[in-house]
Amino acid sequence: MTLDSADLRILDCLQDDASLSNQDLARHAHVSPATCLRRVKRLLDGGIIERRVALLSAEKLGAGLSAIVEITLDRQGAEHLMAFESKVLTEAAVQQCYQVSPGPDFVLILQVPDMVAYQALVMRLFTQDANVRNVKAFFSVRRGKFEPRIALPRA
Repeated sequence: MTLDSADLRILDCLQDDASLSNQDLARHAHVSPATCLRRVKRLLDGGIIERRVALLSAEKLGAGLSAIVEITLDRQGAEHLMAFESKVLTEAAVQQCYQVSPGPDFVLILQVPDMVAYQALVMRLFTQDANVRNVKAFFSVRRGKFEPRIALPRA
């Protein structure tokens, strides 16, 4: 899909605030409301906009422990990688899951209420899995930056 400057302005505005009404989005992006509506639908249908979400405060909602976890499996065949990924994707505390190379097989970003919840998750997902060889966790003591914005190309 080819993106022009109007598409990029719309995307830029939506990255700042996806809750904008079509009227406000059109005004900010300098296009007509009808054009804006049509373009947003095209961007959604084309998969450029994956989804619109609200970013919530984990701390204020009682999920203040962030963990970055490296997982190494014993067997790395495609079926073993897919089985592990399928299992962790069903867990709500797993916010992000990356299959990586080189190094560990997976890196997970977890958000849990506390260390007790983390330990329960470890038992459920890793300890009881005979294919998990190594788990290395890093716990966030302070988040310096969290920005889900994508740098957009110039039209």
